[in-house]
Formats: sequence, C-alpha cells, structure tokens
Amino acid sequence: MFLTLKLLKMGKNQHVVPHNDGWGVKGVGNTRITKTADTQKQAIEIAKEIAKNQKSEVVIHRPNGQIRDKDSYGNDPFPPEG
Repeated sequence: MFLTLKLLKMGKNQHVVPHNDGWGVKGVGNTRITKTADTQKQAIEIAKEIAKNQKSEVVIHRPNGQIRDKDSYGNDPFPPEG
C-alpha cells in the first residue's frame, strides 16, 4: 500500500496568547495581535474561525506563555478514525 500525501498551502497557525488584561489572537510570524478578547474562551473561538478559514492550527497558550493545547483545522493526512 502506498500513501500519497498532498502538500496543500495552509494559512498561518493562530496563537491564543495573553494580551494586556485579556487575550489575543495572533498569526504565527505576525508582530501585531489580530483580534483581542476579554476571556481565553472568546479568543479560542475567534482563533478557531480564522484557522478553519485558513486550514491551519490553533495553538493555545497558558497565562505564563506555555503551550496548553493545539487543534488542527487543516487537511490532516492522518485524521482520527471513528
């Protein structure tokens, strides 16, 4: 069995990061915050919509900057079964 992987152009991964007194969504490599939100939950929802449109990932950070979680909205060559 041969596995062929398609290399598709994907958008920028979206990072949910602490920003001022709230949270921000920032595309990887960008110097500016794309959108801001009062809560991390709101910022995650914003990031998900952007990632779905761009077929990219959401990277969620903790308040201390550590990565907490990742979600992929791209074309995963190994999607979960079920």
